Amino acid sequence: MCNGCVQKEFPDRGHTCLEDGSYLMNYLGCASCNHRDFVVVANKVGEDYDGEEVVTYDHLCKNCNHVIARHEYTFAVVDEYQEYTMLCMLCGKAEDSISVLPDDPGQNTPLF
Repeated sequence: MCNGCVQKEFPDRGHTCLEDGSYLMNYLGCASCNHRDFVVVANKVGEDYDGEEVVTYDHLCKNCNHVIARHEYTFAVVDEYQEYTMLCMLCGKAEDSISVLPDDPGQNTPLF
């Protein structure tokens, strides 16, 4: 992973968890070849560990194949919630939790 290619290492992305793609707003350009072009997703692997789906891949410079960052995305169902996490020097860090029930017990019910 290369901190010279990104504006900010592991920016906080709130609830935005990306299973695929790249956060180009944080990409300065390749520190190896000094080009700013599209980022290639390579070496993508999806694995299942006891009900938790883990997707990992590398962000590479389109011109010289320099490794910009390693991306990790996880998905799991815990109790009554779908849990998502993302950790990547380029795309950032994020967590999200969504109820699998029609009415989310974690949300307050608005009163009229």
